[in-house]
Amino acid sequence: MKVGFIGIGRMGRAIAGRILTGENDLVVYNRTPGRTDELEEAGARVAGSIAEACEGRELVVTMVADDAALREVTLGEGGIRDSLSGAAVHMTMGTHGVATVQELTEAHSTAGQVMVAGHAVGRPDVAATGQIGIIVGGPPEAVSRLAPLFEVIGRRTFEAGPEPSSATAVKLANNFLLGCAIEVMGEAFSLARKYDVDPRVLYELMTEGLFAAPAYKVYGQIIVDEAYDHVGFSTDLGLKDSNLILAAANLVNLPLPSANAWRDRLLEAVAHGDGDKDWAVVARVQARAGGLD
Repeated sequence: MKVGFIGIGRMGRAIAGRILTGENDLVVYNRTPGRTDELEEAGARVAGSIAEACEGRELVVTMVADDAALREVTLGEGGIRDSLSGAAVHMTMGTHGVATVQELTEAHSTAGQVMVAGHAVGRPDVAATGQIGIIVGGPPEAVSRLAPLFEVIGRRTFEAGPEPSSATAVKLANNFLLGCAIEVMGEAFSLARKYDVDPRVLYELMTEGLFAAPAYKVYGQIIVDEAYDHVGFSTDLGLKDSNLILAAANLVNLPLPSANAWRDRLLEAVAHGDGDKDWAVVARVQARAGGLD
């Protein structure tokens, strides 16, 4: 498949690398110079502009940090909407707001183009091995065409329906669950520490019992080791996602009290200078609140 890929951060680099393993024709573009070097050495062609990354492509993937960046690369002058051929698909894989994905879906439709949401679920190290989940929303014919690529970059595809924004809502709901799980782990480990218990005891009990899932094992270990400098997903991005989750809830008048508490922990972590740390650093915020740090 002829693929253009825009946005080569930690996650983008890992997913683009997987696309290359499937012997696809890959063109990559990133606004920050230097981030594409590794992919170029692996066989990708580096584009000098968004328009060049879209030229002759069957699919253009975006993996950018936030809604503002997604709007810019899609709707800005020389962006994807202006450069994509009518037969090609724009698939966004980052985490974005429901309203933004709806807006861009409509913009592409007006231009006679197709948008698909294919949100990635997993950390960059998981993406590098092709084991992420992919939450897909979009026209069935377009989603079917992308199936061979999904097999290369992910372990399983979760189809959310014909609207891209439906996949976006599922991705936000999943991040909400994970973020709150990390927050609660931070509280639980703080409680154990208050009684002079080695947190590894709780970790072993937790991960060998009811909470033997990968998320609890990975993030529980990060909290136990206080390995917040090993960043898979930053606190700044977690705060961005918490705001997107609350915005999505506001659109449908849905109260999410746990989301507000989690967002406050993320905001406090950013206020203490931990925005660039892994988002599990909310456990440090909790420990600090309890007089442990």
